[in-house]
Amino acid sequence: MTETAGLASVSPADYALDLRRLQVCTATGTPIVDDVSLHLRGGDILGLVGESGSGKTTTALSLFGYAQGGARITAGELDVAGRTVVSLSGSAGVRKLRGRSISYVPQSPGTALNPVMRVGRALEEMQRHRDRGRPTTADEWSAERRRALATVGLPGTDEFLKRFPHQLSGGQQQRVCLAVALLSGAPTIVLDEPTTGLDVITQASVLDELRRLQRERGVAMLYISHDLAVIAQLATHVAVMYAGRIVETGKVGDVLRAPSHPYTSGLLASTPDHRSAVAVQAMPGSIGALSERTDDACAFAPRCSRRTDECTTHEPPFATAMPGHAGQVRCFHPIEQPTVRSVVEPTVATNIEQLSTVLSVQGLSVRHRVRGVDVAAVNDVSFDLTRGCCLALVGESGSGKTTIARTVAGLQPFESGHVSLHGVELASAAAKRTTEQRRLIQLVFQNASQALNPRENVRAAIQRSLNLCRPESRRSLEELMELVRLPTSFADRLPRDLSGGERQRVAIARGLATSPEILICDEITSALDVSVQAAVITLLRDLRNELGLALLFITHDLGVVSNLADNVIVLRSGSVCERGDVRSVLDHPGSDYAQRLMEAAPTLVAAS
Repeated sequence: MTETAGLASVSPADYALDLRRLQVCTATGTPIVDDVSLHLRGGDILGLVGESGSGKTTTALSLFGYAQGGARITAGELDVAGRTVVSLSGSAGVRKLRGRSISYVPQSPGTALNPVMRVGRALEEMQRHRDRGRPTTADEWSAERRRALATVGLPGTDEFLKRFPHQLSGGQQQRVCLAVALLSGAPTIVLDEPTTGLDVITQASVLDELRRLQRERGVAMLYISHDLAVIAQLATHVAVMYAGRIVETGKVGDVLRAPSHPYTSGLLASTPDHRSAVAVQAMPGSIGALSERTDDACAFAPRCSRRTDECTTHEPPFATAMPGHAGQVRCFHPIEQPTVRSVVEPTVATNIEQLSTVLSVQGLSVRHRVRGVDVAAVNDVSFDLTRGCCLALVGESGSGKTTIARTVAGLQPFESGHVSLHGVELASAAAKRTTEQRRLIQLVFQNASQALNPRENVRAAIQRSLNLCRPESRRSLEELMELVRLPTSFADRLPRDLSGGERQRVAIARGLATSPEILICDEITSALDVSVQAAVITLLRDLRNELGLALLFITHDLGVVSNLADNVIVLRSGSVCERGDVRSVLDHPGSDYAQRLMEAAPTLVAAS
């Protein structure tokens, strides 16, 4: 039976995008995505959610006639605006649709932008493609480019327009790609994780612009994300994918408020929310390999607590969901009542006789020299970090969070102030610290792709850190990989053979290998699926409790802060704007800026 996402009661002629019976296979004929249909009317925003490997990006690329290396589109038809029918298995006819009828915002902007093309030229190329044959003045184009950049939180200055992609941060690259897509004027936009890595205020600005396009121009959008809170806030409908098939569809409020499929329920249970003290619960296992998939069983059965013998011998049909639910679900035993989730309890380090301060930062000030001008990156910041506790640093991009992390780790010199470990003042540079001091403070970087040696396999990357450990406290490679939910067979893989989330988990395992007392985490969950993110949150909470591990956690995800942190510091332009225990700051922010952050952060409450 064909899986359908959208409003099935609408005539095909009314669809802005109508994808039918898509199948993408490997070279050996194994389906990656199988028999998937998506229907969007003008003004619809369909959220496509699921873990890495579920087929979301493969489905999105197929709309443009693309298939990733080693794969090919073997079936599927695409109807745009009720008139243009294209056979995707041939894919030649889809070229005329790209940019004008369907625009794309990629997941990896660093590889999507031309490295030798300046920002202004990239925007101009889209304008030329859009306005081919239509007279437009240079002044109109210039003003439009600047407005598009301002919409996504970027400066429209001549200096910025002249920059190359390598001169931009990852978040800035992502926003440039979004600005290009917005300039296309296409009636349908496919967005693949467009706000990953953006701070909550910039993300809110981008989501507001998408709503404006939906409201004023009737633009239809396929929005791919692992962030269900964003989907709750933005989408009109949602489709949940697992192992190449859609397992549940419906109106976003129906599906997220009362999910029928156990997988959807598991995703929701894994999603943290800053407005709630409910604890995240990680799903067991992971999506099976392509070779393990079969048409004779439910693909989710190995991870499902509701499975019966029927689930392991037959594939469930795609049928109408529970009463009161307008969507469809692929499950023999759909959920009838929402699961009650437990509340986050304060973390207590039970194996520590007396809590003590392990790290003290006093009067820290750091300055950067940017294009010949001194800029205050951090201004007079002080805090203490206690064993077994987590301090979160939150704020917009450029607020000084990462600079503080690098300074504590000894990677960034500071102008004034003191950083002390167990009462002993640390040298500014890590090279001047003792081996033991470096072992006790470990930093897990935001971008694991750049942090891992591309020529070094997983085993070698982790083993180097293990060599810094005393033999009596050394964990095994297998234990570390199990902690971060990676199979031991991955030990011989190179970073290029891993997904972004898998690379991040290797980086976390490497950070834990030295048995540190302080783990500095710089946006380590931003690229992870919610299920893996929940497992990492649970892991870090357990390590705090069992080992007394102190965490300095840098993030823009306030839901993660709610689930993990004891205390939080809100930073703005390098200075402390607000501080306090996590529930006080999240529930009752005392400053206008902190209140803006809380209001901008997405929440599942929007689906209620």
